[in-house]
Amino acid sequence: MSILIVLKGFLQILASIIFIAAMMTLVYFITNATPPSPTPAPSRFNYSSRSLFMKSPAIFVFGDSSVDCGKNALFYSELRGIKSLIPCPDGSQSSLIPHFLAKKMGLPDTPTFYEKNDTIQGLLSGINYGSAQATILPIANTLTFQSLNQQLRQVFETIQLVQLQLGEQEAQEFIGSSVFYLSLGKDDYTNFYFGNSSYSPGYNGGDKQLFPKLLVDEMTNALRNLYNAGVRKVVSMGIYPLGCAPRTVVDWYFHTGRNIKSTRGCVNEINQLISQHNQLLLDHITDLTLELSDAQFVFCDVYQGFMRILSNPQHYGFEETRGACCGTGWHGAASGCDTMEMACDQSSGHVWWDLYNPSEAVNSLLADSVWSGHPLGDICHPLSIRALVNIAS
Repeated sequence: MSILIVLKGFLQILASIIFIAAMMTLVYFITNATPPSPTPAPSRFNYSSRSLFMKSPAIFVFGDSSVDCGKNALFYSELRGIKSLIPCPDGSQSSLIPHFLAKKMGLPDTPTFYEKNDTIQGLLSGINYGSAQATILPIANTLTFQSLNQQLRQVFETIQLVQLQLGEQEAQEFIGSSVFYLSLGKDDYTNFYFGNSSYSPGYNGGDKQLFPKLLVDEMTNALRNLYNAGVRKVVSMGIYPLGCAPRTVVDWYFHTGRNIKSTRGCVNEINQLISQHNQLLLDHITDLTLELSDAQFVFCDVYQGFMRILSNPQHYGFEETRGACCGTGWHGAASGCDTMEMACDQSSGHVWWDLYNPSEAVNSLLADSVWSGHPLGDICHPLSIRALVNIAS
């Protein structure tokens, strides 16, 4: 019995010695061993190391058919069968002003909102939120053609994604250095004049002078909302002379029975209202520039550039100023461009591609001019888009 007691005691002492030795060994390794590298946090994309970002900020685009060929719609695959809704040759966005500007900025093609892949890498060149037939004012068909407010919601989603991926400070630098380009209003006026708008007085004596103010107030609110989201470089495009578009001229005749007396074959009443819209937008942008001095707001008067082309078309290489290159009927305005077989042989000689949209050749001239002031003059105020891009944020 005494042997068992002695053996039990010995085992207890041995266990204590082993425990103490183990603890001392553990302490030694904790205090002397090189600490392991911490587990890396989920990686963020370091955009600042990319030469693309350092040389060329992104371009984010809002607009109507002046920036989108019908691709940026929830049901684009179904709409592709309705070619009259796709106002570009072969549905290619390469014929539109934002595409030309992206190339001048050294950027790749800007994906549409419904084509983006929701990664930060996919956002570095920008996003095109524009939608053919989009309007400044809300529209009934919200599933396919996004109004300005719907496009704003999409850009705010993008900004939140950038903030999550880059962090607050880097996201602010990225958004603040990028260019936000807005080009809307054409479809508001076509709906207004030809009876497809709840705001439209048609030709029954409504107060047309209030309509530009309504649209420009909405645009100004959008610019303020963008500023509050961190945007600091904004380009607002005016509306080109819509009264000269083939469909406008034809619709005016059938709605009013009045012949076009202008030597250029344009509806002066509509162009005068468009001019009023553009001047009002310029005035509001000038006021915003004074009020929000840490931001740059640019207005580009494409109306004036367009009228220089119409005033001297041969000088700029155009032979046809009234009829659409792709369409049917009088001035090619009875229908849209349903098939490419309907298109003229030399679209570069036409001012108008289809019912309402300029040809690629016109868009190229306008893009050159808003970028550098040539060849149509300094149509952007207070500075060109190239100068805007090069301003340090």
